[in-house]
Amino acid sequence: MNSKGIFVTGTDTGVGKTVVTAALVSLFRAGGIDAIPMKPVQTGCISTPHGWVVVDLEFCLNMANLEPPPAERKLMAPYCFQPACSPHLAAAQACENISISRIVNDFSVLNANHDLVIVEGAGGVLVPINGEETMLDVMVRLSLPVLLVARPWLGTINHTLLSLRELDRAGLPVLGVIFNDSRSWTWDEIVGDNRLTVERFGHTPVLGHLPFIEEIETKSHKGFVSACSPYLPSVKDLLERM
Repeated sequence: MNSKGIFVTGTDTGVGKTVVTAALVSLFRAGGIDAIPMKPVQTGCISTPHGWVVVDLEFCLNMANLEPPPAERKLMAPYCFQPACSPHLAAAQACENISISRIVNDFSVLNANHDLVIVEGAGGVLVPINGEETMLDVMVRLSLPVLLVARPWLGTINHTLLSLRELDRAGLPVLGVIFNDSRSWTWDEIVGDNRLTVERFGHTPVLGHLPFIEEIETKSHKGFVSACSPYLPSVKDLLERM
């Protein structure tokens, strides 16, 4: 597939994939690149009379100051489920089957109309999406360079290295790792060593470390970009790595 985009995955759920995805979309757009988000599978959606509220996608759109038309918004989130659980279980409860072909088709339409699509996965690398396939299979079909989001503190080495190993076994290009503070805390010696250890054993650079951003949802687009940009790779660096 000849495509333009980045796939953002994580070592686990709740590590900050959505914040990093929103930051990347916002940084690219601030750099004059027409980047948009995509959340192929979203659990924990909110049902309203007007349709699903896709929480991760809505956060990305709000932070990037984007308001896509309804038809494009559906392409950005083809599979939406109310239960906050693994995609395969949420889909089974809804009597649906998540099709990678549909995800690829929707991505291709978005890809044709924009400079860059930043795709956010659900959960970690090996989270099942149906009875036979995982999020890794989605990544392989999309064939995008991958950014891995990880927690920076104690316990991250094993999770990060295992995720990197699976990405490597699948033959996927990995741009690097982004550490993200999903809660407020003080950086310490462990974090510095975790970074060095992940780079040494994972043979992959840690490209940035995003600190916890207080009251993030109240930030304006410019405020969000200003809060993120000092801690993440530049648009130029990312484009060169891609």
